[in-house]
Amino acid sequence: MSEQNTVLNEKKYNKLIIVLSVLVPIVVAILFGVKIPNVEPLSFLPPIYASINATTALVLVLAFLAIRKRNIKLHKRLMTTAIILSALFLVMYVAYHMTSDSTKYGGDGMVKYFYYFILLTHIVLSIVVIPFVLITYVRGITNNIVKHKKIAKITFPLWLYVAVTGVLVYIMISPYYV
Repeated sequence: MSEQNTVLNEKKYNKLIIVLSVLVPIVVAILFGVKIPNVEPLSFLPPIYASINATTALVLVLAFLAIRKRNIKLHKRLMTTAIILSALFLVMYVAYHMTSDSTKYGGDGMVKYFYYFILLTHIVLSIVVIPFVLITYVRGITNNIVKHKKIAKITFPLWLYVAVTGVLVYIMISPYYV
């Protein structure tokens, strides 16, 4: 594939990347404030979506190892799986918050500051990582490998941090679930 075709293929995705990168955080923020009345709280979801975050982190590491071994086919499958897992997490996370009140962290002292640092960085980076993931994925599927590798070096640690801190947030707040 010529460089010109690669650029044209990427450009087809750019509008979608921009729309999703803006729309997803806005929709999540709006839905986070919506409470569905007279619905049983989906209180069983937090350990499930925390497990999905843990699985995403594992899949990202396996994808990294696969590409280091030049197993491109496995790398592609694992990265697609990581995106699907992240989308599944997001759906469950929003569903939980639409049916349940937010849980307040009950710890104190230095642990409380650590929790809020992890939570804040997790939230901010979960928004920031969206365009990185989408751009990295598009560069991979359009075979723009040079640019794919360049942005993947940023995307991988960001996405891994978001996945791992999602699990940490769950572990730290789980004793305070009602």
